[in-house]
Amino acid sequence: MEWKIEQPQNGHSVSDYVYEVLKKNIVALNVKPGDRISENEISELLQVSRTPVREAFIKLSKEDLLYILPQRGTYISYIDLDEVEEARFIRESLEKSVIELATSQFSEDALFLLEQNVASQKNKIAKKAYAEFLEVDEAFHKTIFQECNKMRTWSVIDQVNSQYKRIRVLSFIANINWEQTIEQHQGIIEAIRTKDTRKGLEIMSKHLKKLNIEKVELKRKYPEYFK
Repeated sequence: MEWKIEQPQNGHSVSDYVYEVLKKNIVALNVKPGDRISENEISELLQVSRTPVREAFIKLSKEDLLYILPQRGTYISYIDLDEVEEARFIRESLEKSVIELATSQFSEDALFLLEQNVASQKNKIAKKAYAEFLEVDEAFHKTIFQECNKMRTWSVIDQVNSQYKRIRVLSFIANINWEQTIEQHQGIIEAIRTKDTRKGLEIMSKHLKKLNIEKVELKRKYPEYFK
């Protein structure tokens, strides 16, 4: 178990701070599915009282990132492939819709942001910074929604994304298709630039369907991570 602790940001409550630290570490697989954690341990680790830790545990259990067994303890949840598939399905449905908008209404400034983002993705992969790559990858998709004025739609994706993110981190650790991910992002940029809706839809569909192939290999290679 290797916790990565960030300093609290100004304006964030203690409860929010504890929740964000725990969630980032769970999603980044710094703590493994099945690991036991306790209120006392996290309270000491983050130098906070037990109350915000308890609140974060309850919130994360509702997101299926923790499971609490009365009289036994609190554990990191295993990756649930049914939840992963549902999140992937929601993403594909909504991201294909937003690509249709993006290929008809997208500014040069926003395209430049996407290009900068891909450059950052290459940098993170070169450093094998998996969790950081995932954050930059998510920012790529978020930028498209933002430019199309669909941030409420993005928030729907964000609510169901945690299990999806964990299996994607695992795929990066396993060296599965990093380069293909970047190639597809570059293809999406080009489709937006040339207003090629058909191409944009085709690439986005392939981009989000490739997890269906990857998850079989990942479960075979890392069975201890899965439900």
